Amino acid sequence: MSNPFVHIVEPLDPKQPLKKYFNLGKLEDGRYARLPFSIRVLLESAVRNCDEFLVKKEDVENILNWKTMQHKNVEVPFKPARVILQDFTGVPAVVDFAAMRDAVKKLGGDPEKINPICPADLVIDHSIQVDFNRRSDSLQKNQDLEFERNKERFEFLKWGSQAFKNMRIIPPGSGIIHQVNLEYLARVVMDQDGYYYPDSVVGTDSHTTMIDGLGVLGWGVGGIEAEAVMLGQPISMVLPEVVGYKLLGNPQPLVTSTDIVLTITKHLRQVGVVGKFVEFFGPGVAHLSIADRATIANMCPEYGATAAYFPVDDVSIGYLIQTGRDKEKVMCTKSYLEAVGMLRDFKNSSQDPDFTQVVELDLRTVVPCCSGPKRPQDKVAVSDMKEDFESCLGAKQGFKGFQIAPDQHNRVVKFNFEGCDFELAHGSVVIAAITSCTNTSNPSVMLGAGLLAKKAVEAGLTVKPYIKTSLSPGSGVVTYYLRESGVMSYLSQLGFDVVGYGCMTCIGNSGPLPESVVEAITQGDLVAVGVLSGNRNFEGRVHPNTRANYLASPPLVIAYAIAGTIRIDFEKEPLGINASGKKIFLKDIWPTRNEIQAVERQFVIPGMFKEVYQKIETVNKSWNALDAPSDKLYTWNPKSTYIKSPPFFDGLTLALQTPKTIENAYVLLSFGDSVTTDHISPAGNIARNSPAARYLTSRGLTPREFNSYGSRRGNDAVMARGTFANIRLVNKFIDKQGPQTVHFPSGEILDVFDAAERYRQAGHPLIVLAGKEYGAGSSRDWAAKGPFLLGVKAVLAESYERIHRSNLVGMGVIPLQYLRGEDAVTLGLTGRERYTIIIPEELKPQMEVQIKLDTGKTFNAIMRFDTDVELTYFYNGGILNYMIRKMAS
Repeated sequence: MSNPFVHIVEPLDPKQPLKKYFNLGKLEDGRYARLPFSIRVLLESAVRNCDEFLVKKEDVENILNWKTMQHKNVEVPFKPARVILQDFTGVPAVVDFAAMRDAVKKLGGDPEKINPICPADLVIDHSIQVDFNRRSDSLQKNQDLEFERNKERFEFLKWGSQAFKNMRIIPPGSGIIHQVNLEYLARVVMDQDGYYYPDSVVGTDSHTTMIDGLGVLGWGVGGIEAEAVMLGQPISMVLPEVVGYKLLGNPQPLVTSTDIVLTITKHLRQVGVVGKFVEFFGPGVAHLSIADRATIANMCPEYGATAAYFPVDDVSIGYLIQTGRDKEKVMCTKSYLEAVGMLRDFKNSSQDPDFTQVVELDLRTVVPCCSGPKRPQDKVAVSDMKEDFESCLGAKQGFKGFQIAPDQHNRVVKFNFEGCDFELAHGSVVIAAITSCTNTSNPSVMLGAGLLAKKAVEAGLTVKPYIKTSLSPGSGVVTYYLRESGVMSYLSQLGFDVVGYGCMTCIGNSGPLPESVVEAITQGDLVAVGVLSGNRNFEGRVHPNTRANYLASPPLVIAYAIAGTIRIDFEKEPLGINASGKKIFLKDIWPTRNEIQAVERQFVIPGMFKEVYQKIETVNKSWNALDAPSDKLYTWNPKSTYIKSPPFFDGLTLALQTPKTIENAYVLLSFGDSVTTDHISPAGNIARNSPAARYLTSRGLTPREFNSYGSRRGNDAVMARGTFANIRLVNKFIDKQGPQTVHFPSGEILDVFDAAERYRQAGHPLIVLAGKEYGAGSSRDWAAKGPFLLGVKAVLAESYERIHRSNLVGMGVIPLQYLRGEDAVTLGLTGRERYTIIIPEELKPQMEVQIKLDTGKTFNAIMRFDTDVELTYFYNGGILNYMIRKMAS
């Protein structure tokens, strides 16, 4: 069917009649001008893509009527302009696309029809770690190790970049996904297929929200959702509430963007914005650079919102020019945004739209701060850091406590490092990392760190040699302006050499600490400290031996590295004493805002961005030398333990199979509330006694070679064995935590995978019972793929996390929901029964179905296929099967 809104299409410039746009002003609806700017992006997408199947006129009306419908839990479709992936989550997506080509060929279709319809970029940035530091060749050595460990994965991704149209792969060593997106990939306004429309993006990384700082609406999704979008399908999302966050005033001279975002994170955690959009407005926004806004938007997952949107204004337009974008295209961008009422003037309050609620922050009240020791929302003013850490030492074990006995608070452990004697105590800094696109994308804090390093070196200050210092910029542009401004050599003198371009310490790729340091920490049971300019500091994430981890601005990372401890009051105690015996305080070396801005104006110029990014896809010699196959169909290596053809499409035919009743299913697992995707989906290291470890051992690998589940997401045999393998899993069938269940036919207690395999061999279908919020947490495709491969046909829960329910639908697993007021307890379910789920021939969205037990009991549940589109996916056995049949026919 043709688009019912085609009558509002017109040329943006009458001189270019073939370049058109949907003029939302011609809807002649007064509600449009009152919509939050983020909701206007959703509306434009719905209008432009309206086909009365995937997107209906009713959806357009619901979005226009946002002020009323935001409270009614209504779902609307959204078609983002593009998709962005990083390598950990990108590999399984490319694996699925390769397997889909094989399936289309088997069905007699043209396999080359399987290509992303929606443009996709994959940035390889998650595989490098800090193995080498404090040496001039650290970068090269770490990159060499990265290729040695990941050669097979990289060859596969390089094949994908050549085999698939509309998919661009940014090689390793180029930068961090979100900074590359900000500086290079983002368009702000798309110019595609003869139409202008707002740039928008979903990504397989939670910090995709960073691009919201530039006025590009974006957020993180699971892999299945991302693949669906790549194949031209919309995301189904609840029309969100929008919290207006009003910024007032101008930050104090010593305050950094890091201090601002940590303050906002704590504030919005208290407000409660989970599942909502946050949209920033007010005159204070005009005082923030795009880099500052991007820092604030980056930490959106830490304060719990779906998106953290800064509408486009003249500062955004100026940033596009500063970063070397084509000036003519930038002017078209501005013209389009003016034409559709999406260009913001933050000082003009008459433009302020309606919001669900409004909260305020006066930027003048922000003070220098850190966050920690275990959560990003636990903000601590720098002036209170010493006292706060010392109170945490003795406090009860928890987010703000380590439960160290009082007589052990001042314990000191002596150790030897490289022939010299040193001491460690509680609060000693052992990792100091300038890392993460949260801050490395921001020239003001990076140059601030460089200027502080220069003054520190000139004052005679040093960093103790055992502290693991590192600098991992988010793009080559950072190194360029640090070098050109003359501060790079001073950073190196303090140990902050460039160690790689990627997500390193921030995601736990911090590499090993010196053995003598680890021994001292262990011997003294010390609460050692990591200080990093990242966005997450959960316990165990940064390094196993740093129990306390603090998020801080890059200048503060250097300051704490010089001090060597977190137990310092910078206002009263010196950073150090130089060779002349002079006490040097932090205030003596802290650069002023004016100093930083003067250097930034001189050295952060468009030519740098153009020079770095025009060669980004070809500059990595190791990547260029990779010998990837050139065939359009991938030649699977049966010996590979990283890349394997998944069995999702085995036995697929062109003809649809009539959905069948699930008969006499056993319950694989029975859960309570809040089972997260971390419980369901493999994550982290592979335990040596796990089914995945046994599989890898059978393939000839040693434990040292196991790597992580993240690196093996392209191998379904590993990932299926890791499903429900979380050691903190609480299964009602077992009286202790652990990844085990009861195999009811034999009564044996087995690892979950082994039990599922026994059921599969006997031909028994499986279901899972759960409580409220099943599938909460990070969206992971393997949290749906894994149960599917274990033979789970349905999940029966009290409620679902939105994205996880969608992912189950995408894999053809039925999400069933108890009727209101009912649950396993009220129905008397033990999970030891056998369940027959009656699937009628004619299905409707959210219909009730009957469930019969072998005990004779019967009850009804809601089948949570919420739209006709989702029913279409179910009839096909999942969204990927649907796309294969569509392409093959």
